Amino acid sequence: MYKSQPYVQISFEDFNQPLGLHMNPENRWVKKAEQIPWGQLEKDYAKNFPNPKGNVAKSLRMALGALLIQKEYHYSDEETVAQIQENPYLQFFVGLPGYQEEAPFEASSMVHFRKRLDEVTLMQINEKILSYNQKDDDDPTPPTDGSNSGTLTLDATCAPQNIKYPTDTELLNDARTHAEKIVDSLCQDYQWKKPRIYRQLAQKVYLNIVRRKKKAKKWLRKQIRKMLGFVKRDIQVIQKFLDRGAQLTEQQAIWWTTIQNIYEQQRYMYDNHTHSVQDRIVSFHQPWLRPIVRGKAKASVEFGAKFDMSLDQGIARLEYSSFDAYNESDILISTIRRYHDRHGNYPERVLADKIYRNRKNLNYCKQRGIRLSGPALGRPKKNEVRDKTIDEQDNADRVAVERGFSQLKGCFGANLITTKRKDTTLSSIALSVLALNLSKLTADALRQILSNVFKSRQIKNWTLYFSFFTKFTIIQ
Repeated sequence: MYKSQPYVQISFEDFNQPLGLHMNPENRWVKKAEQIPWGQLEKDYAKNFPNPKGNVAKSLRMALGALLIQKEYHYSDEETVAQIQENPYLQFFVGLPGYQEEAPFEASSMVHFRKRLDEVTLMQINEKILSYNQKDDDDPTPPTDGSNSGTLTLDATCAPQNIKYPTDTELLNDARTHAEKIVDSLCQDYQWKKPRIYRQLAQKVYLNIVRRKKKAKKWLRKQIRKMLGFVKRDIQVIQKFLDRGAQLTEQQAIWWTTIQNIYEQQRYMYDNHTHSVQDRIVSFHQPWLRPIVRGKAKASVEFGAKFDMSLDQGIARLEYSSFDAYNESDILISTIRRYHDRHGNYPERVLADKIYRNRKNLNYCKQRGIRLSGPALGRPKKNEVRDKTIDEQDNADRVAVERGFSQLKGCFGANLITTKRKDTTLSSIALSVLALNLSKLTADALRQILSNVFKSRQIKNWTLYFSFFTKFTIIQ
């Protein structure tokens, strides 16, 4: 149930400050709260709770505010609640009417916040925040002559998941141990005699693999064959139980599907002497994860969600995300169309990587008068003179999206996703993009304040100005 009542935007003056503390109205969390249209967002959030009965749900400001605080500082759920309990600025940001010594909610509520604010909802919130902060001098009307204007920058990256590095032996051992748990549970529930599945011998084989430093190829292949045999025996035992009328719980049914898929994939790779298979599972508890080949020097393969992000006038937007390794060039046309829907005209130029420059995308951009950065396809023509200054300028401007990726991963937690669910993983990436934009809007607001203070001669020298600027401005 959601408590439906007119939302009152809490101002800094209305916040009940603790005794003996004079809170700074120019604090960045106060300024961040001013960049978000809480009242409008609360009305849309209330539509998700049509049932008038049940426990009263927390407000959107508390849910979104807590998630943004966690994303900013990389806290755990418990630490996020503890920091909000101790910090009056954070309590103002999450919408409390005044400072209170008790925790505003339990740490387990953070799980519900992540489920309710999914990827689509967060992207809608992102657009409403950007629309709310649009300045009067930012003319949204398209050019009257129908010409293109603006620059769209697009690139893709991967948000690695917090999982152990996948190996064949680890995956087979996880499948075996969970199959044994299913066997034990079914035997206990139905009072059946436990069958012989050689679990002690299987554990001994696995430990020999783990403890051995140098693993010869033939020796390791022999051990994998043994582990495949143990998993196959467990699958046969569970299948016999199911044929006798046994029923699996919801969690056991998920395990059962994952165990069979892992065995089939590992058996295929063993029989065909290969290390690649379609839709390869790299984590037992997160079977939707896939290996993403990036070709980077630090890590040629990453395990997590792949996503495309665009930059439009310095604002980041999540264009597409998937756990499968898709081709980035398929996203370009839909991204340009969304740019046209926002501005009413096409961009003058699109800055993208070489992989986006296929024949389909080039023809699409040529028909609409869009310049797609980079040289033409094929060999250069004879006596062709190309202005390299344009390419150099495009490459210099395209660095902005790489800087955005660096901020997402270095400041807003996209370098290591710690959520366990499929939907919350995607929402975590979307939340990082939202936090990046909110950080930029807050920094711009603080710059404007400091600029006004300097112009009014309240700050007499540049040294004091820059020290004050560094104190309240977020690095961009």
